[in-house]
Amino acid sequence: MKFYSLNHQAPNVSFQEAVVNGIAPDRGLYFPESISALPVDFFQNIENYSNNEIAYELIKQFVGDKIPEKELKEIIEDTLSFDFPLVEVEKDIFSLELFHGPTMAFKDVGARFMARCLSYFNKNKTTELTVLVATSGDTGGAVASGFLGVKGVQVVILYPSGKVSKVQEKQLTTLGQNIKALEVTGTFDDCQDMVKTAFLDHEITDKMQLTSANSINVARWLPQMFYFAFAYKQLKNNSKEVVFSIPSGNFGNICAGMMAQQLGLPIYHFIAATNVNRVVPNFMQTGNYIPLKSIQTISNAMDVGNPSNFIRIQNIFNNDFEKIKEHLSSYSFTDEETKETILSIFKNSNYITDPHGAVGYLGLKKYLKNDSDKQGVFFETAHPVKFLDVIEPVIDKKIDFPEQIKQVINKKKEASLIDSYKQLKEFLLK
Repeated sequence: MKFYSLNHQAPNVSFQEAVVNGIAPDRGLYFPESISALPVDFFQNIENYSNNEIAYELIKQFVGDKIPEKELKEIIEDTLSFDFPLVEVEKDIFSLELFHGPTMAFKDVGARFMARCLSYFNKNKTTELTVLVATSGDTGGAVASGFLGVKGVQVVILYPSGKVSKVQEKQLTTLGQNIKALEVTGTFDDCQDMVKTAFLDHEITDKMQLTSANSINVARWLPQMFYFAFAYKQLKNNSKEVVFSIPSGNFGNICAGMMAQQLGLPIYHFIAATNVNRVVPNFMQTGNYIPLKSIQTISNAMDVGNPSNFIRIQNIFNNDFEKIKEHLSSYSFTDEETKETILSIFKNSNYITDPHGAVGYLGLKKYLKNDSDKQGVFFETAHPVKFLDVIEPVIDKKIDFPEQIKQVINKKKEASLIDSYKQLKEFLLK
């Protein structure tokens, strides 16, 4: 399997090169040359397979021969060491809980898979690799946890000052060892721009090997296909067609779902539910993609003004706007609507959603108003404990810290404050 740059100005590369490079030399995202659908009976009999077996079948063609079958299965087993329960919140509306991993966020899967792939690729090398990553919230903690102690890998995480929750900040600034945190005066988009600029700066790349652990990296992005198959497996006995609503920021998660659909997973429709950062809802209305300055909200992981992965979605559907509309709807919701939804779900179902899950629920309900014969799944992407300052006043209930959070919440924050690309460059070259 080869991967090509979506800017079409760089050589095609293997899975290993795509993972290690992170982004192509022409600044394009990597995309697989081909996508071969799996046999129909695989999905018809999906309940007979374990999660590990499902994940292996979904990912193996993209990895190709760069990781042997035995080692790839071991990576998958180690990655998927927790549950992905589907909870019925109300009739035909389900929450897929993706927060049962070590950092209590959906990004644990991609971060763990990528860390283990890089560890395999780096096992016989003497040179060090630096993972450079921007986070709007949960990516940082998941990457920090996934790469902690990985031999030959240093991790540098950029996050926007004052724009991640206290729990999220502790998860990415307290681990030490090979994990370094940079607190950036600015927005997530500023962090992401700095990371992309560093990858093209030869004064840096001539001296060190950089890769990214954002969802622009194929090893972070593609494993997110697993969630959709795990949900479908649990819904399998229901004859209704399935709609997925994904709280969307950088659009890696929903794009991975569309890849699973290309492999043959029977998904009727996708909903990209966003907060007031509405670049994609605007695009779906007008056909014009216009990046915007990001706006801070209570669902901070979606505070993205120029989603990196949307170009992959366009590529899946050959940049055909009408085809995209057949498969994707996108709606935007305010913080006030999000809070009202957190409260109403809690009152009606005794279920606590985080702000991102609440936005996913809102998107699903809006779509199903006009298509009520479907069943819907929204992704609960992070544990509510990460957003105590938002949720506890809304539901008037104390949320206890799970064990994963107790381990970091009282540790001392260690982060360097920067406000320019020049300072990032100086930090990396030191």
